[in-house]
Amino acid sequence: MKTSRRGFLHHSSVIMAGSLLSPLVLHGKAASPNEQVRIALIGCRNMGFGDLKNALKQPGVVCAALCDVDEDILNNRCNEVEKIQGKRPAAYADFRKVTDDKNIDAVIIGTPDHWHCLPFVYACQAGKEIYVEKPLANSIAECELMVKAARKYKRIVQVGQQQRSGPHFIQAMEHIRAGKIGQLRKVNIWGNFNYGIGPVKAADSPVPEGVDFNRWLGPAPQRSFNTTRFHGSWRMFWDYGGGLMTDWGVHLIDVALWAKDITTMPLAITATGGNFAFPDHAHETFDTMNVSYQLKDYLVNWEHTAGTQNGPYGRSYGLAFIGNDATLVIDRNGWELFPEWDEQKKQPKAPAMPKQGGGESHELHMKNFLECIKTRKDPACTIENGSLVAKYAHAANIALRTNSQLVWDESRHNFGGNTAANALITPVYRSPWVLPVI
Repeated sequence: MKTSRRGFLHHSSVIMAGSLLSPLVLHGKAASPNEQVRIALIGCRNMGFGDLKNALKQPGVVCAALCDVDEDILNNRCNEVEKIQGKRPAAYADFRKVTDDKNIDAVIIGTPDHWHCLPFVYACQAGKEIYVEKPLANSIAECELMVKAARKYKRIVQVGQQQRSGPHFIQAMEHIRAGKIGQLRKVNIWGNFNYGIGPVKAADSPVPEGVDFNRWLGPAPQRSFNTTRFHGSWRMFWDYGGGLMTDWGVHLIDVALWAKDITTMPLAITATGGNFAFPDHAHETFDTMNVSYQLKDYLVNWEHTAGTQNGPYGRSYGLAFIGNDATLVIDRNGWELFPEWDEQKKQPKAPAMPKQGGGESHELHMKNFLECIKTRKDPACTIENGSLVAKYAHAANIALRTNSQLVWDESRHNFGGNTAANALITPVYRSPWVLPVI
């Protein structure tokens, strides 16, 4: 659906003002204007705590509980929350204490990726609304399971792909859909970051005091403790994450799919690359990677070169939407247009325009989530959006891990006769944890 600039600005202003103007609606019914949204955070170290701080900036929101397996992080975050809101939240090491608390209305899931699915499903079953960090989960099967849970239990779910709430990203999508770059033929995406190579290798060491490492591992396989697979670098190991592909890939590929409101898996996925550099650094995920997604009428290409910070158009990350008349280049700082030249008319095929500014949209994304708790409408990044792009990213990793060109069979929810690829769709949970059935 096309939206005018005036309509977009009105929509944005409604989102930004909504929490000030609308009465709260909790558990599907209207509440008094002074009733609070009691929110809890599961996984407190990094992005989840940033999400919580954005929630606490909004009127009518209070943090009721924090949950983490690291006592130091949990205590420090409780101290910070107490300074922000004047009341100390409850502190838990077990996420089930959060989902069992009937006084909690919503949860933020900011754990490592392998710990997204179980708290999510438990929260759905307990009637909580959910803001879950991206990628939605650490496997294709978990992503599909979480969609089923959200829809079965009729929960409001916002996936932390905050570009969907970003004004300049919305404007760029309008520009493309209005035909102002001509026919969209290809989207090139890149994400080059130093951290993608992981930390320098280190020997195993004792579990830090105050850390429940068995609970941190959770459903993942039993392993010894190593700092390179823990705080800050876990995502470079397959048991817990998918490297740059699932960290930045889900953000940026989501924008490429958004341009045409894609709701299905690609016709084919091919990937090349490997671990070509930095043998003294600890990582299993790929440091060098190119991926091509064949869609019905355009291509989406991803590439990353971990350990570098440069990229096309002078940007370490971004997207280039290539149309017949112009190329639109965008990142979180803004977007700009590069018109093609019409040799016959001796003029650009698209009118020149100044570079459009941008900025972060984390707080807008949280405001949108809180507004949707009241309206019971789907938020900016639905559970289906989050699931689809995570599946794109996981499929790319699977393609390279199995040296395969993959074709997704929607009727069987697998890669057809590719046994090696199919073996990577569903994780095997470590006892006593069990993958839920919805």
